[in-house]
Amino acid sequence: MIDRVTTTRVIYLGGLGRSGTTLLERLLGELPGVVALGEVVHLWERGVLAQEPCGCGVPFPACAFWRQVGERAFGGWASVTAHRVLMLRHRVDRTRRIVRIAHRDLAEYAQAYRLVYAATGAGVVIDSSKHASLAWCLVASGMDVHVVHVVRDPRAVAYSWGKDVARPEDGRPMTRWGPARTALHWTAQNGALELLARRGARVTTVRYEDLLAAPERTLTALVRELGLAAAVPGLPFVDSRTAWLGPSHTVSGNPMRFHVGRVELRRDDAWTTGLRDGDRRVVDALTWPLRHRYGYTEAAA
Repeated sequence: MIDRVTTTRVIYLGGLGRSGTTLLERLLGELPGVVALGEVVHLWERGVLAQEPCGCGVPFPACAFWRQVGERAFGGWASVTAHRVLMLRHRVDRTRRIVRIAHRDLAEYAQAYRLVYAATGAGVVIDSSKHASLAWCLVASGMDVHVVHVVRDPRAVAYSWGKDVARPEDGRPMTRWGPARTALHWTAQNGALELLARRGARVTTVRYEDLLAAPERTLTALVRELGLAAAVPGLPFVDSRTAWLGPSHTVSGNPMRFHVGRVELRRDDAWTTGLRDGDRRVVDALTWPLRHRYGYTEAAA
């Protein structure tokens, strides 16, 4: 791999899936000078190898943006590179390894991401990979990364993971988890990001519910926290109830990554009536005390 020094800043969205990271990424991606990349952790398997569609709608190999990124970073996308990164990921990028993340292969693994970020030519990129372990890898490698920890009520997350959702790429059903498994993953991912903050990394926490209740105010505060306010006189693409999204080149993520145009900013609280009482009790038990730390009490937050 090519060794290259980069000044690209990375905004890494961390948290458990179904917590609103794709929406936040799309909103931040509307800022001038900021490029949203989607879930880069899945670029190697879903983009390079499976050739799934880019957020712009065309297959990954046909996307001019990603073709240029591949040429700049690696001299072109090759399956051997993708397989190498996936092998390194299996060795290094594991939640169970975060307390001893300093693996001998960490530098090579992180360099693959560093090269991708730099090859975009953007001053700021957003990686919504979510996995806490990858955030640990990027921070430990010395990369210029600011983690945005996105949190959502675990009962809402559990309800979402239990629903049937078709993948827009091929129509196959997305992964479903039961309430216990979702609760354990919610606790593990959020706990790992809390620990990362305690280790001195730059971590800013945003609640999904706050983003949807007051999108302008929440997004403006986040933009300031990320040091992007100087380049952004305002947020013309968002108001109290609506956002307008342009095309994006997100490599992986939920179906919202393909959306262009107007989107209504409205909380999905279907879990309050849709989540069974027994499932709710399981989630409540397995997510305490972090649930209380984030303000998710017995009633809907």
